Amino acid sequence: MKVNKKGTLLAGIGLSSLFLGACDNKLMVLNPAGPQAERQANDIMLSIYIMAGIVLVVLALLVFMLVKYRASKMSADYEPPHMHGHWLVETICIGVPIIIVIFLSVVSVKSNYIVESAPEVYEDQESLVIYAQSSNWKWHFSYPEQGIETVNYLYIPTNRNIEFKLYSHGPITSFWIPQLGGQKYAMSDMVTTLHLAADRPGEFFGRNANFSGAGFAENTFVATAMSPAEFDEWVEEVHATAEPITEEIYEKLLEPGHLGTSTYTGTHLEFAPAPEHYHGVDEEDESSDDHDSH
Repeated sequence: MKVNKKGTLLAGIGLSSLFLGACDNKLMVLNPAGPQAERQANDIMLSIYIMAGIVLVVLALLVFMLVKYRASKMSADYEPPHMHGHWLVETICIGVPIIIVIFLSVVSVKSNYIVESAPEVYEDQESLVIYAQSSNWKWHFSYPEQGIETVNYLYIPTNRNIEFKLYSHGPITSFWIPQLGGQKYAMSDMVTTLHLAADRPGEFFGRNANFSGAGFAENTFVATAMSPAEFDEWVEEVHATAEPITEEIYEKLLEPGHLGTSTYTGTHLEFAPAPEHYHGVDEEDESSDDHDSH
C-alpha cells in the first residue's frame, strides 16, 4: 500500500494547529466570568442559534427543490405550466427576515444599555474606580481611592462593579478583557467609561484590541480577581513595600517600548491628570462658570 507522505504531513500539521489553537484559551469570549460578559456571550449564542436555524431551513429547501424538480423522463418538447407568484410564499420570504432583523435589533439595543451601566446585582455597592491609560505599548492602572498605580497588571475584588476610566497617551487603543466584558476605545483627548465585574476569582487575560503600531501584539496585561479581603491585603502590602511614583519615573514609563510589571504608591493623576473635560466648551465659558459658582 502506497502512502501519500505529503498528504499525511499536511493532515498532521492541520490537526496539530487545531489542538494547539484549542489550548490557547486566553481569548475565551464564551467563557464569561462576570455579568457583563455573560450577557454578551448569551447574545452571541442566540445569534448563532438563529443563523444555524436559517441555514438548516435553506438546506432543507435546497434538498426539496433538488428532489422535486430533478431530471425526469419527460419528452424534450415538454413545457411546464406557467406559475404566478404565491402571496403566502412571498409574505414568508419578506416577512421572516424583517422579523429576525427587528428581534435582533431589540436584543442588541437592550443589551447595549445593560452592559453600558453598572451590573444591577452590584448597584447597591460603591464602584471601584480605576483609571486605565495606555501608552506605547503598556497599560497603566491608577487606583485613586487606594493611592496605588500598577503597570501591565491589574488586581480587582470580586462581586463589585469596577468603573474603568479609559484614555490613551498616544494612538487610539481598545481595552478588552474578554472574560469580563466587551472592548472599549481609549483615546488621547477624552475619557471613556467601561463597567466590568468579576463574579469569581481567577486570572483573566486582557489586551489592546486595536492596532496601534509595531508593539501592538505584546500590548497585553493580566487581570486578577480576588476576594475583597485579599484585595485589601494587597493594598496594604503595596503601601508597605512599593516606592512612590514620581514625574521622572512616569515620563520614563511613557517611552515607547515593552516593560514587565511594576507597582507604585500614589498615582500619576496627581501631576498628570486624565483628560476629563467637556468638548466644545471654551476656556471663557469655563472661567465664567467658575466665577458664577463663587
